[in-house]
Amino acid sequence: MITTAEIKYVKSLSQKKFRDQYGVFVVEGEKLVQEALNSGFKVEKVYRSAEIGESAMARMSSLSSPSPALAIVARPADLESAVLPSSGLFLALDGIRDPGNLGTILRIADWFGADGVFASPDTVDVFNPKVVQATMGAIFRVKFHYTDIPALCRSALQVGGNVYGTFLDGENMYQKSLSNGVERPSMIVIGNEANGISAATAACVSDRLYIPPYPADDSGSESLNAAVATAITVAEFRRRA
Repeated sequence: MITTAEIKYVKSLSQKKFRDQYGVFVVEGEKLVQEALNSGFKVEKVYRSAEIGESAMARMSSLSSPSPALAIVARPADLESAVLPSSGLFLALDGIRDPGNLGTILRIADWFGADGVFASPDTVDVFNPKVVQATMGAIFRVKFHYTDIPALCRSALQVGGNVYGTFLDGENMYQKSLSNGVERPSMIVIGNEANGISAATAACVSDRLYIPPYPADDSGSESLNAAVATAITVAEFRRRA
């Protein structure tokens, strides 16, 4: 059996203030729950509709169609202790606000083997239920930290690394030399959906890239979705490997 207090507790975790207070987040869906159980994350409790009833599950769920399984998972302790490794290919998220974009970007980072993802403090909470769902399990495999992005970019430059960012006045990405971070860190900055890369972070970008449209003299849309731009950019870096 499940108590009313438990249901209210689980439901409260849809809000960031309660996730922060209790240090946990919710995972829904058989696949994601299994991903959590197979990961290094601490799973505090698993609820199944077959055991607690579909009505109780519906009252706890954040989904329009409740899943048969839901888990309460402890947040990692080092979420805000970011140390830049001496080499690797990393993503730096500068104010990503849309949960679907953040979740998809983590999924992209997982697919292309990014060595880590760093996000500015004003980026949407990675444990937001919509973000967690959109990661399709990548949240349990990708190293993720919140940090000061301009300071992190300066750290990369100080050790001889590269900081890449996409701009409308950048160089054609397909014609430019790119570093995968084999010897020194390479950072790919992804800007805010509405405003792009902030001025403070742009000042730290060493390589300004441009993703050309087709045909090259007809841009059509004003810009690309942040997650789509991430996929195109990271794919090109990995293609050069």
